[in-house]
Amino acid sequence: MKEPNILIRRKRIKKCFKEMLLIDEQERVLILSSLWNISMNHPDDPEFPSLGIFKCMVRLLNKSINDKSWLLDGQNIYSPYYAAHIIGSYTMNKIEFAEKAVESGIIPPLLDLLKGCMSWVEQRVAVRALGHLASYDSTFEMLAVYEEEVVSLSMGLASRCDELVYNEFVSVKDADDRVKYHKNLITRGVGGLEMENQKAEEWASQIQCWSLHLLNCFAIRGRSIDRICDNDFLKDLSSMWGGLVNHTSPSGVGLIRILCYTRIGRRKISECQEVITSICNLARSSDDWQYMGIDCLLLLLHDMSTRYKVLEFVSFYLFDLIELRRLGERSKLGQKITKALLIDFKNGQLRTDNPEVDKILKEIWVTKVDKNRRERLMSDEKLEEKRVLVSLMKQQANHSFWLGDIQKAVTKYTEALEFCPLRLRKERIVLYSNRAQCYLLLNNPDNAISDTTRALSISKPVNSHTKSLWRRSQAYYLKGLAKESLMDCLMFIKAFVTENKRRNAKIPYYAVHMVKKQMDSTWFFASAKLKLSNNMRSRSDPGKTKEEFTDDELLLAGLYTILEEPRIGKDKDASKRKMHRYGRRKNSFKTRSI
Repeated sequence: MKEPNILIRRKRIKKCFKEMLLIDEQERVLILSSLWNISMNHPDDPEFPSLGIFKCMVRLLNKSINDKSWLLDGQNIYSPYYAAHIIGSYTMNKIEFAEKAVESGIIPPLLDLLKGCMSWVEQRVAVRALGHLASYDSTFEMLAVYEEEVVSLSMGLASRCDELVYNEFVSVKDADDRVKYHKNLITRGVGGLEMENQKAEEWASQIQCWSLHLLNCFAIRGRSIDRICDNDFLKDLSSMWGGLVNHTSPSGVGLIRILCYTRIGRRKISECQEVITSICNLARSSDDWQYMGIDCLLLLLHDMSTRYKVLEFVSFYLFDLIELRRLGERSKLGQKITKALLIDFKNGQLRTDNPEVDKILKEIWVTKVDKNRRERLMSDEKLEEKRVLVSLMKQQANHSFWLGDIQKAVTKYTEALEFCPLRLRKERIVLYSNRAQCYLLLNNPDNAISDTTRALSISKPVNSHTKSLWRRSQAYYLKGLAKESLMDCLMFIKAFVTENKRRNAKIPYYAVHMVKKQMDSTWFFASAKLKLSNNMRSRSDPGKTKEEFTDDELLLAGLYTILEEPRIGKDKDASKRKMHRYGRRKNSFKTRSI
């Protein structure tokens, strides 16, 4: 590489590629490591691809796969990883490099690695390289020759990569028992168990994301849709999520949305209740991929062959989003949701056979059409008069809450919401959020989620009202939906810090505790760890019960005060007495809510 004469340098590099298998194994690994580093930093440089690097990597892979004694000799064990990674890097951006790699015969050895002929470390780089090859139309057709095999392998790897990496690496507590070359590749030889586990989680997540990317390449071309829509795989898919380790990957919901663009995909998804529930929960969350969940539901509703399979269920979720204005670059989402729901409800006439759905459609019609029409004619004086009355009704509801009559407070908040004009956005946010707190104390997390979602939908920007975020996080926690609870809690912390930045406020202890608990529950290996521990427990002590949590009260304690105002009325001492009275009662409320 340091040779100043370009012709001599290219000649020597070309010779090195041809004689790679004849070089001493330690020197060969050093060369491969250098090539790996160059390909990572300069993937668009045409020099090495033009000198035969792909044929060299194919020879290395074939030798590694077919000659086990050679592979296990010294440092040759590193060769297949570096070779597949180099191929993936050079085929990442340039179609001409991808075509050259395929012409060199790279697909068969990559498929062997994908099958697991070595280990999960090599599967990671193999699925990455195949994903890049599948991204281009010309090389996709060459890969599609092995379509059934590639799709089946990718589905299996996406579903079980967490168990694979956890069982073979993370669960091995003794550092000496872990595969040495895995540790060296993961941390470059630097780092203890904590660093190794962190990188293993990152790599396992990448295996899943790249497997889904490879499936996306087939699905987006309308290939293997029926095979990908296997019922068990769809259930697995709905629980796969990106955003924490791979920040730009929508993971499972990205593939689900692509499937929803196909007739077969919509039919299969509409028949899987677990997937529909997952999409609905995503649509009512503060996840970055919330809009994808909404897109999926709209696609299902607009297809007349799937509409009536999902309408009764999804309408309860989408009703809370009819006032949603903007998510990222998507605007007027609430209007689109309203139109999709009201296809069967024209000019005030009911068109469905389900009374529950008809009731929701009626409410949407009244809220979005009749009430809007009336309020456009309302004068400013009338609007201000209603604002004063709503404020009085809210104070009555607050007073009932402080006295411990939670059910009466719910009734008062409901009356205030029915009377409150749609234009009084801030007042409605407070009313919805306060009523949600009442529902939490009444152990009704579903209604609490509904009210907080409505408050967050009309907040500016969307999903920014601090108390509603925390209350919905609590409600999702009560329902056992760890991912949704975590995302809301993280958004709550972000909003809390933004609101209090001038006062240098510390993050509330209850939010930190919630994040820690839900991070443990949503850990990439959480499911794999549970399965492994259950298997070990069933073998050693079948009668042992699982651990019970004892800190629910702490997670439900934060922000229990529903008042936006610091006190009721002018009598400060009276307010203190009411607060003390409520403080004595709230423990019994929390006990009932748990």
